[in-house]
Amino acid sequence: MSTDGSNIRVLIVDDEVLIRAGLSALLRAAPGVEVVGEAADGAEAVELAAATRPDVILMDIRMPGADGITATRRILNTGTGTGTDAAAVGRPRILVLTTFDLDEYVYAALRAGASGFLLKDTPPDRLIGAISTVAAGDMLFAPSVVRRLIEAYTGDQAVEAPVPPRLDALTARERDILRLVGKGLSNSDIAGRLVIAEATVKTHLNRTMAKLNLASRAQAVVLAYETGLVTPQAGGPA
Repeated sequence: MSTDGSNIRVLIVDDEVLIRAGLSALLRAAPGVEVVGEAADGAEAVELAAATRPDVILMDIRMPGADGITATRRILNTGTGTGTDAAAVGRPRILVLTTFDLDEYVYAALRAGASGFLLKDTPPDRLIGAISTVAAGDMLFAPSVVRRLIEAYTGDQAVEAPVPPRLDALTARERDILRLVGKGLSNSDIAGRLVIAEATVKTHLNRTMAKLNLASRAQAVVLAYETGLVTPQAGGPA
């Protein structure tokens, strides 16, 4: 359920009707989840996101026409949905659906602002748990998975999206916290490292994400690598 006790509103996006039907049937039977719509392609997803204001979108990547990456970018730039993080007010959380866990499209989706990814053979109980996790504002997967994606694609793949913004707008403390987020530390880990309250970490992180127009924690990790604040060789928590 969402943080205010209401059902988590979910939009399902996939070009395969059987997958949409299966996901819809599963989620409609799950307590605390409300399916608000189904879209067959990225363009329809953008329209339905604006009309239904979901909390979480299950987004297929490879679709004809507007793909999942394009749809993710458009949705998170238009301010639709009801995200729970102060840094992403008005934005839904997006979980990309993929067949392969190191597909180059996954990295592009994370860079566009997706909060994580699911494999299409994910067990039903894990899918439902993942929706709750992302709706609460957390990344779906372990930071080590994010680092693996970054290391695999930052140096080797050309990225079509604009160059990420500079970090000059951040305070020294905000840069410190962004660097530690990029290294994979949780808010509680960062609080212990910097000897500050966890609530203070969250406040600084929310301000950082707002200043840099970031829609998810995963996107903050990507930016930390791409700006050189964190490097693959130094990407571990140590």
